[in-house]
Amino acid sequence: MPDFSLENAARDEGFLVVAGVDEAGRGPWAGPVVAGAAILEPGVVPEQLLSRLDDSKKLKTALRAELFALLIETPGVTLSTGQASVEEIDTHNILEATMMAMRRAVAGLAVPPGLILVDGNRTPSMPCPVKAVVKGDGISLSIAAASIAAKETRDRIMDDLAQVHPGYGWDSNAGYGTPQHQAGLAKLGVTPHHRRSFKPIKRLVGG
Repeated sequence: MPDFSLENAARDEGFLVVAGVDEAGRGPWAGPVVAGAAILEPGVVPEQLLSRLDDSKKLKTALRAELFALLIETPGVTLSTGQASVEEIDTHNILEATMMAMRRAVAGLAVPPGLILVDGNRTPSMPCPVKAVVKGDGISLSIAAASIAAKETRDRIMDDLAQVHPGYGWDSNAGYGTPQHQAGLAKLGVTPHHRRSFKPIKRLVGG
């Protein structure tokens, strides 16, 4: 389970404000990529909340939604999300678009961090030091909170898009290339929310 080990080590080095950052939606064929950023104040955020945080991919949908709501309303938690559009993904590539979303999430934080812990092995350029943490959403509580914010925010975006473009199953597959999504593409074609730079969509539009 994630804990504050990395955050505490950073504070011992003089970084008083540490933010965790994670993304959701690099792999789907449709929709934006979303990043979350989170700052958790040790000794302020209740242990009963911290003990329930984990990598968002390990959490059931209802629990993730509950935790996201608690994070938003709990003193000592600072959250922000940022996104990069389908157009930005197609123009720049998914990796650079992910970095853009992460920078936007950090820029939206009410408190500027002194150090940023980023899930994965690649880091965006930031106005402060950044540390990559492989599988960080299962190691750092700050990254775990960021992963919940990113995943929950993106799923809600895809739920809304599913109402506008029914037939692709985005409210259940979040834009990933599931059989239902593929069937929708075969029947209904490509929407403005599909990533045309991704090979399955590029083939459909003759790219």
